[in-house]
Parts: sequence; structure tokens; C-alpha cells
Amino acid sequence: MARKEYAVVDIVDVLRRVQNGYSIRAITRATGMDRNTLRKYLRLAYKRGFGEDGYTLDEIAGEVVREVQSHLPGPEKSSDPVLLPHKATIASWIENDHLTVAKIHILLARMGVEVSYPSLYRFVSVHIGLPSKTTVRMADTEPGEVAEVDFGRLGFIYDPQAEKKRLVYSLVVTLSASRHQYVHVTYTQDLSSLIAGIEDAWAFFGGVTKKVVIDNLKAAVVKSDRYAPIFNRTFLEYSEFRHFIIDPARSADPTGKPKVERQVPYVRKNFFAGETFRDLAHVQEEAVRWCVSIGGKCL
Repeated sequence: MARKEYAVVDIVDVLRRVQNGYSIRAITRATGMDRNTLRKYLRLAYKRGFGEDGYTLDEIAGEVVREVQSHLPGPEKSSDPVLLPHKATIASWIENDHLTVAKIHILLARMGVEVSYPSLYRFVSVHIGLPSKTTVRMADTEPGEVAEVDFGRLGFIYDPQAEKKRLVYSLVVTLSASRHQYVHVTYTQDLSSLIAGIEDAWAFFGGVTKKVVIDNLKAAVVKSDRYAPIFNRTFLEYSEFRHFIIDPARSADPTGKPKVERQVPYVRKNFFAGETFRDLAHVQEEAVRWCVSIGGKCL
């Protein structure tokens, strides 16, 4: 896999996470950026005025990117071939010795196995499973801090324009603090539907959360690579326009966004099922009414 070259929008995303109190480890997990690369970019950013008045994040990120453009990174091998021969050893360290991933990273380095911490962390989460997964309680969030977003199937309705039945999807946006939700209905799960649904949710809630947790939605994530999530450029730019941070949940792991994960079947069974709708606009009208009068009171 070729080493990723980061653009201005990526660096702005990193700087915004730093401003919001993210640790180095949290940023590497969310973005897939190598920890050493991240530290290098941050050093360059601080030298160019990051954290001081009079500089915009776009200006600082632009200077950082220009600084590294002449030093294009070389090819980087996938971590899987490096770590798979040691899978049994790593699993034993976790399951029998109860070692942390950080400690395992140190032990592997002593053995001459050189991989980044984010690559090791994601390898463990995918191939082995993280330790004490079921005993970690999700931290409570403050109002306006986090929203969880996910698409789900609702069912079929008759489309008068197409003169046939069409499958309807719901984009469910759930506020982590209150569990209040908004339902946007659509025929597609593309980028325009994702942004339109989130925009409607901000209008419905009367504000924008600081962070948005998404699954590996094709509309938002360019690659399904579990080791280095790459966001859709337009969606990343949209997040910066609306001033929220994107946090990707681990692929196929509902515990990464447990609140909205439970709400998708809830919306399908308690709102859509058994109803008759004239068209998509009627579904949306009733969805808003349901969110206000029923859905928001039964969470």
C-alpha cells in the first residue's frame, strides 16, 4: 500500500481535533495517521503559529503541506503480512497475559517487528479482539457534544413518478446525550443524501454537535480499509464548514455507535411498519411528526 500523502484538508482536521482536546493516540485511531507523522505535522504547525492569534487553520495547514511536499514518502508495506505470522503470540499476550496493546507494541519492536501503533491496534481489533471489550462503559457525553449517524432500510413504498415500488432508507441522527433523534428518508445512500440528512438534522435540533460518529458509510469513507480510514474529501470539507469532527466507528462493530445502532430497527418497526404513505414527501412529513410526538418521548 502506498504511503498516504496528506492534503490541507487533512491537516486542518488534525488541528481541529487538537483544539478540541484530542490526544495523539485518539487522533491516530480516528484518522489512521502514523503517530510519528502526526507529531511531525504538529511540530511544523506550532512553528507556523498554531495556537497563536492571527493565524487561520487553513493558512497554517497550507504552510505545513508546502513544507513536506518536496519530501514525498516512499512505499509502505501493509501491516498484515508483518503481523500475521505473530498472530498467535499476540493473541496469547492479550488473552493469557492480559497485556495492553501499547505493551505489545513495545515487545514486538524488541523482536524486530516494526509497525505503527495504529496499525497494530487495528490489527488486534480485527483479527483478535480488543481486551476487556465488554466491560468498558461508554462515557456519558455533554449536550451538543456527539451525534451518531447511520443509514438503515425502512421498506418499500410506491413512487408515483417512477410508477413502481421503491426501497426507502432512513438516515438516523441520534444525539448521544439525550438520545433524541431525527429521521431523514431517502431513496439513496449517496453523499448528497448523507449531507442533506445531516443538514436537516441540524435544523431540527437547532444546532451542530462538536463530533459526528459514523460507521464506514460508503458515502463518507473512500476506502473500507480498517487500518487507515480515508474520508471522502467532500464530506471532510463539509465537516470543516459546519465545524464538527468526524469520528469513524470500527467497521461491523455496533458498540462503536450503540445509540444510533439500536434506533435504526426501532424506527423501522415503530414508525414505518404497518403504515401507508402517498410518496416520499409524505414519509418525511410523518417521520418528523413521529420524531417530535413519539420517537423523542420513547427513548
